[in-house]
Amino acid sequence: MKLTVYLSGEIHTDWRDEVAAACAKQNLDIMFLGPVTDHAASDDCGVEIIGAEPDKFWHDHKGAKLNAIRTRTAIGRADIVVVRFGEKYKQWNAAFDAGYAAALGKALIIMHGSDHQHALKEVDGAALATVETADQVAAILDYVITGKLPAAS
Repeated sequence: MKLTVYLSGEIHTDWRDEVAAACAKQNLDIMFLGPVTDHAASDDCGVEIIGAEPDKFWHDHKGAKLNAIRTRTAIGRADIVVVRFGEKYKQWNAAFDAGYAAALGKALIIMHGSDHQHALKEVDGAALATVETADQVAAILDYVITGKLPAAS
């Protein structure tokens, strides 16, 4: 079984690479999709493509709309959506992606540290799994694909 997995959430660490590497180590047949992780490109795509805006609100509005085209398309294509909430910033966009995926009935895996348990209790409640590490994500995806438990360590 080949899966398409959308990796949503914070863009300030290499967690996406960690998930992909953990899955590659297990030879899992997965196509990964994700948002634009170049912060400047994501922020400025609207004005670069459609045209300049003197008002920061409209600058951000244009960028958000173009990014939403990418995000909605990719989440729609995904079999599973993994949403990572990082330590440093509040990721409102990640919470929105989780809600959007849940509304579409997508299988949802939420990833965050224990310090976010209370703040994300509703998001975690919508998830089919809540984890802390890339290896846990890979183990879940392995189980989904193969139906087998990981070999005992």
